[in-house]
Amino acid sequence: MTVLKTSMRNFFAHKGRMALSAIAVLLSVAFVCGTLVFTDTMNTTFDKLFQATSSDVTVSAKGASDSGETTSDNGRPPVMPASVVAKVRGAQGVKSAEGTVFSTSVTVVDAKKDSLSPSGGGPTIVGSWNGNDARTMKITSGTAPKGPDQVMVDRDTADKHHLGLGDELGVISAVGTHGAKISGIADFQVTNPGAAIFYLDTKTAQQTLVGKTGVFTNVNVTAAPGVTDPQLKKNVVSALGTTYKVQTAKETADANQKNVESFMNVMKYAMLGFAGIAFLVGIFLIINTFSMLVAQRTREIGLMRAIGSSRKQVNRSVLAEALLLGAFGSVLGVGAGVGLAVGLMKLMGQLGMHLSTADLTVAWTTPVVGLLLGVVVTVLAAYLPARRAGKVSPMAALRDAGAPADAKAGRIRALVGLVLTGAGGYGLYLAANVDKAKDGSLWLGLGVVLSLIGFVVIGPLLAGGVVRVLGAVLLRAFGPVGRMAERNALRNPRRTGATGAALMIGLALVACLSVVGSSMVASATDQLDKTVGTDFIIQSDSGQLVTPQAVKAVKDTPGLARVTEYRRNQADFTTPDGKTLDDTAITAADPTYATDLRTKTVAGNLKDAYLPDSMSVHEKFAKAHGVHLGSKIKVAFKDGSAADLTVRAITSSDVVIDQGAMYTSISTLAKYVPADKMPLDQLVFATAKDGQQDTAYKSLKSALHDYPQYKVRDQTDYKQALKDQIGQLLNMIYGLLALAIIVAILGVVNTLALSVVERTREIGLMRAIGLSRRQLRRMIRMESVVIALFGALLGLGLGMGWGATAQQLLALEGLKVLEIPWSTLIAVFLGSAFVGLFAALIPAFRAGRMNVLNAIATD
Repeated sequence: MTVLKTSMRNFFAHKGRMALSAIAVLLSVAFVCGTLVFTDTMNTTFDKLFQATSSDVTVSAKGASDSGETTSDNGRPPVMPASVVAKVRGAQGVKSAEGTVFSTSVTVVDAKKDSLSPSGGGPTIVGSWNGNDARTMKITSGTAPKGPDQVMVDRDTADKHHLGLGDELGVISAVGTHGAKISGIADFQVTNPGAAIFYLDTKTAQQTLVGKTGVFTNVNVTAAPGVTDPQLKKNVVSALGTTYKVQTAKETADANQKNVESFMNVMKYAMLGFAGIAFLVGIFLIINTFSMLVAQRTREIGLMRAIGSSRKQVNRSVLAEALLLGAFGSVLGVGAGVGLAVGLMKLMGQLGMHLSTADLTVAWTTPVVGLLLGVVVTVLAAYLPARRAGKVSPMAALRDAGAPADAKAGRIRALVGLVLTGAGGYGLYLAANVDKAKDGSLWLGLGVVLSLIGFVVIGPLLAGGVVRVLGAVLLRAFGPVGRMAERNALRNPRRTGATGAALMIGLALVACLSVVGSSMVASATDQLDKTVGTDFIIQSDSGQLVTPQAVKAVKDTPGLARVTEYRRNQADFTTPDGKTLDDTAITAADPTYATDLRTKTVAGNLKDAYLPDSMSVHEKFAKAHGVHLGSKIKVAFKDGSAADLTVRAITSSDVVIDQGAMYTSISTLAKYVPADKMPLDQLVFATAKDGQQDTAYKSLKSALHDYPQYKVRDQTDYKQALKDQIGQLLNMIYGLLALAIIVAILGVVNTLALSVVERTREIGLMRAIGLSRRQLRRMIRMESVVIALFGALLGLGLGMGWGATAQQLLALEGLKVLEIPWSTLIAVFLGSAFVGLFAALIPAFRAGRMNVLNAIATD
């Protein structure tokens, strides 16, 4: 009880000094709890949605996915004949059965030809209005569609694009473009998952999406009273046989939920990973806080030991303070995490996914995990300072505050740090010299972890040399004030090393990702320059296939020398070694693709792969299956028949664009796949006539004005698009890393604040002999800048090493250009100086306000 009372008294006596550590714990716990609450809420929301929208039993075509997706290679949804509905109605236990048709391979445009697809990445769904949808959508304006010239739209899409009754829309599918006017607007009675939904009458939907009537994508079946869903499914299967996919409401909901969960899990674990980095950085802050508090209370601890406190009691006293700090910060963090989750829900609302706070899900495990993490991490971080406090002898009561440095411990630390750093460097060396990228990934991970720990351990040793260099370059110009700032930073290398290490971790990751991202862009750009021999690339950023109408518009564009179509099919390969490879991709293109993409070959001529009944394979495939020029491969095309194709070329596997692709001609594919099953183009390439590039570029954009889902890019545009895509990903990662950097900044602030308290008497004496308030504040700011730059140098150097090693692994996959983004790294380094200045504002201000006589009189 005495230990607890002492701990509580010390905790509340120094609560101001603990505040920043508590904020670090709060932020880290809030990030963890916010992630868990947000993902749990998303899962709850979608679970309710799928349960509400699923009929008792759903019958769909065999080609449909388990979750009901209707995307197919030919742009049309898999369908079944209308006769299926009559068979289902005749099954025992069926109350009602209704055929529906819908597709996600569509684009809807307004009268100005602007796309109405969701900007947040949600699907565009066009389907027939049916009784099952009437349960989840309520018509609030107008009426349901009743003819070919009518369409109904959901309220969210109408509001976003300012649509009203009577407005004209165009539905673009593989069949063609269908025009209609808005007859009604329906409100979601469940959460809108971010989709844009449009309804046509059944006959119009069939004709628009499939190209013929009398077919359905789904049959929604309702059970008669007293009939369970599993029993109903059994009865329907008995009536239909195994020709079609039959699922209960639970099976449909589970399949949809599985798709959502796979995405949510990736997001959840990624965000938790960044929260873990923030916790790691917070550990340094907590260690520094308790180390400095123990050092400042050395005489007090010595007195406690002198009057009978044991080492264990002193140790437990410090750990109890850490327990209080962890509990306090964690409790606030759990509450802040719920607030963060609500904020993320509001953000998703801005992107089109309207999540209701009524579905806010706080599982009992979430606060438990938050509290456990916060408390355990804080107590573990305080263990070393607590152990150091337990070693304080009673004689320390007779000395000035401040524990003497343990020279032996410092030497052991330096030795361990050098060994770990050397082992990490060797791991990176091994990773950079492997023959296969897969083999090097383990060495890379090991090298990153060991070198990071090594730099953390060796930080105090590095602090002496690096700070002296920074002092000579930056601080000596400021005279005595600069030299004092340098000596203050060097006074306790362990403290400076730990503070710099907190900033080092975040900046090392920033530098590593910057190098990898820049190298990927540079490598892809280099490959484009070397291999792409076409002027324009036409494709959809959302992954939509290129419709025949759009292809025709491209081919009809004046000023073009050639147009190349590019499509893919899945096939089962039977190779000369007798092996069968299921669902293997084969790329079908026009013969001109051999000119549009100058792919290297190791045997044969790629142009010959486009001869009748011919193909190419890549080098790794050929070696693995004993394939050589002239070999026959049996290719069973999806939705088509089998063919014996002759290998006419073997392409190099050492490429970036189309790596691993195996080519044949579109005419060969058309020979074995029926016309109505032929896949649509994924890309279309166009090359302008000599000297007409600019004119052709404008003409292509004009020709595709009615098809806003497709982008026309020249090589410059395409390179910029690649750069923007990687840049957006990096910016998102940098945003998540910002949490760790914020915690690191709190560490610098806390270190300076406690350092000012520790040096109160010294500051008073300096003020007494003539140091002005302005000079004092400048000295503390300079000290902060040096510490921040020390952490930045270590982080950026370490990160560049990681990034360069990672690029060596990417080089094995064809990304061979190492690009160091010097402008980004220099900006980060200079930004670290501003971070140091910012972190020193409050400590410097407080130091400047000290009363000189009171400071000198401080014990």
